[in-house]
Amino acid sequence: PCEADLPRLPPGGCPRCALPVGSGAVCGRCMSEPPAFDATTALFEYAFPADVLVQGLKFRGELALASFLADKLYSELVAAGSAAGTDLIVPVPLHASRLTERGYNQSMEVARGLGAKLGIPVAGTLCERVRNTPAQLGLPWRDRRENVRGAFSCTKALDGKRVAVVDDVMTTGATLGEVAATLKQFGAARVVNWALTRALSD
Repeated sequence: PCEADLPRLPPGGCPRCALPVGSGAVCGRCMSEPPAFDATTALFEYAFPADVLVQGLKFRGELALASFLADKLYSELVAAGSAAGTDLIVPVPLHASRLTERGYNQSMEVARGLGAKLGIPVAGTLCERVRNTPAQLGLPWRDRRENVRGAFSCTKALDGKRVAVVDDVMTTGATLGEVAATLKQFGAARVVNWALTRALSD
């Protein structure tokens, strides 16, 4: 009964950013300003009670939730065939100072579970956050893009790899767009997002 309360995203979302559009067509925003990432699979709407689970994992150290959420995202990816052809899984990185403060990267915890289930290597140190940007929460859409511009780098070339980026919450897609742009600058051929939740408003 508790699982039935989790707010699944409706079918027919934009294949690029996972915003519900009903038709399954690429949404207007992705058509007018195509993001650097190629596709998105998102599990739940960022709404109660899924938001409470994500916050528990992210801020309260409830690491057992990473396994539960990874299991659910794994089932979604397999059902949709979205993991086929993926060479690497990359978690959205935290800046070193934030990682020290929190003690773990919640996206890495989920990525580990997915990698083990899918048999895909997890490259936890491939992408680095080189600028300690302010939190995105509360910033307008365009300001979010500017806030993360140049915030990431890679530690090695990707040589045509197909990469899946794992994140806990996708809001405007600004962070994931910047990560994807960075991965492609370093040679990734395709970058997709695997997000636990998708916020439906900025």
